[in-house]
Amino acid sequence: VVAVLLLMLGNVRGGLIVAAAIPLSMLFAFTGMVEAGLSGNLMSLGALDFGLIVDGSVVMIENIVRRLSEARAPGRSKDDVIRDAGREVARPVFFAVLIIIIVYLPILTLEGVEGKMFRPMALTVVFALIGSLVLALTLMPVLASLGFKATASEHEPRLIHWLKDRYRPWLHRTVARPLFTGAIAAGVFVASLGLVPFMGAEFIPKLDEGAVALQAWRLPSVSLTESIKSTTLIERTLKQFPEVVTVVSRTGQAEIPTDPMGVETSDIYVILKDHGEWTTASTKEALVAAFNEALEREVPGNVLSYSQPIELRVQELIAGVRSDLAITLFGEDLDELRRIGADITRVVSGVRGAADVKLEQTSGLPFLRVKVRRDEIARYGINASQVLDVVQAMGGRAVGEVLEGQRRFDIQVRFTPESRNNIEKIRMLKVADPQGRMIPLSQLADIVVEEGPAQITRENYHRRIAVEANVRGTDLASFVADVQQAVGSQVTLPPGYYVEYGGQFENLQRASQRLLLVVPVALFLSFVLLYTTFGAVRPALLIYFNIPIAATGGVVALMLRGMPFSISAAVGFIALFGVAVLNGVVMISYFIELRRQGLGVDEAVMTGAELRLRPVLMTALVAGLGFVPMALSTGAGAEVQQPLATVVIGGLVTSTTLTLLVLPALYRWFERDEREVEL
Repeated sequence: VVAVLLLMLGNVRGGLIVAAAIPLSMLFAFTGMVEAGLSGNLMSLGALDFGLIVDGSVVMIENIVRRLSEARAPGRSKDDVIRDAGREVARPVFFAVLIIIIVYLPILTLEGVEGKMFRPMALTVVFALIGSLVLALTLMPVLASLGFKATASEHEPRLIHWLKDRYRPWLHRTVARPLFTGAIAAGVFVASLGLVPFMGAEFIPKLDEGAVALQAWRLPSVSLTESIKSTTLIERTLKQFPEVVTVVSRTGQAEIPTDPMGVETSDIYVILKDHGEWTTASTKEALVAAFNEALEREVPGNVLSYSQPIELRVQELIAGVRSDLAITLFGEDLDELRRIGADITRVVSGVRGAADVKLEQTSGLPFLRVKVRRDEIARYGINASQVLDVVQAMGGRAVGEVLEGQRRFDIQVRFTPESRNNIEKIRMLKVADPQGRMIPLSQLADIVVEEGPAQITRENYHRRIAVEANVRGTDLASFVADVQQAVGSQVTLPPGYYVEYGGQFENLQRASQRLLLVVPVALFLSFVLLYTTFGAVRPALLIYFNIPIAATGGVVALMLRGMPFSISAAVGFIALFGVAVLNGVVMISYFIELRRQGLGVDEAVMTGAELRLRPVLMTALVAGLGFVPMALSTGAGAEVQQPLATVVIGGLVTSTTLTLLVLPALYRWFERDEREVEL
């Protein structure tokens, strides 16, 4: 960023003065973070762009440098020139930076996981932008007055001369054919809209945690001993892979049941080596596929699901499921719920991108059912409570109490495990009749072992069962759309039964709906500020034409990199709109200023566009280059930052082109009758 400032300003002192805005703006940001109780982390500081921070200072110092390079009128001092140059751009700089701050406000309205992730980033950017605005309007002119010598002659660098020589012919062509130029820009935007349905969408790109969280489900009737044996075999199988450092597993729930699980469920955490040391596969998806193939071969009888340690817990806490998508079926009859759930599981398994599809296990737990035969106990004169007391004693019955000071302990009668697990011994249990005869339990009751519900889950007073699935090889939104179509056409729901789609898809829907509501409000406020700046509708509409063109570049950039739309990309579009509006304000405001000075439309457009070439390129370059490290990063957290940076860089390419070529042409067309702008 500093190198671009020095190269394009052609003034070392000017470049250093602008660069001074970076640490001072960060000081504002850090102060605001402390007061707001924000910590410095990946999201609060990772998306902070130094180029965006110095945009206001760039416009201010560039205008001062340009004015100092012009012939100075007799009797005017250096400070007078700097003061006039600062006043010339103070108003557009103030409103442009204020508009950037406003377009970040929708991020502050996000809720849930997306709010926790992106609100700190938005607040940090807003704090830094407020600081940069204050510095641009106050400190930059002062430092320019102190840093530039009164006798120094400021010259435009050769690079700018070279760029102007190539820019001028293109400017003449577009200005000469404004309608054709505008039609091309509109056509490009419409063409980009055709790409949107093919982008796909997801909530937030998955962060690579460097580990795999594997969950194994077994039949609810499995014993703890068998679960441990199966888990141990899973550990041994996984440790045969050279990429695995260690494997840690946990079965059932802890003493403090923060994560309630039965003994049939195990969490296995697989810690991996650095990606550069992998030999089995080159990607994590391929490595997980290799894990799954080996486990299905060596450890049959398990339902396996793959995730990441932190991701797994966040999904469970927020969405109540441990997968990307949860299809929740509501109804009353448990058997009917299981039947329909099995049909949904079969249908979802056939959808492209489906992985780790599983039906919530609500049955399969063995029960010993003792049904008292009323006719038999009446014949022997035995009460049903006597029979039930014997049955209760199998599991444990309190028959007394021991006192130790203030503490009380029950005395419990309980059968031995061998007796409890032997149905023949249970049948031979004796119940005394009133004459003292011992009657076998099998003569007084029907004793059978049958399968019953392992759990009964309710939500909003309705019984429900969930089908979970992870998504691989496609985006979440496209996958859910295919699932909804397949389930709707292939699964028939009886009256009173309905499905809901949740998990990460629910988060994506909530965040998208919130942004669709709030972003237009922010854009309208930005338009009001533009109207306030220029006192007319036409200039505001011209500048707003920058927003869809900027979005065009963002969409194309995402498509070229194969990235689906996500909340991270949405935040990138919001940041992009602010920079695009700033460039439009810088260009149009100078056209209007030249018209006020008495220049005709053609002369104002040609002169203004050439003179504003440098500040527009500088603001676009410093903002774009500031996002390049994020776009190319591969470290921790890069998955979240890459879509944001990609959108901004791609959008700046198209919006800068429009600012330099299309806006001058359209402005000339709007003012083609050469009317003078009122003072």
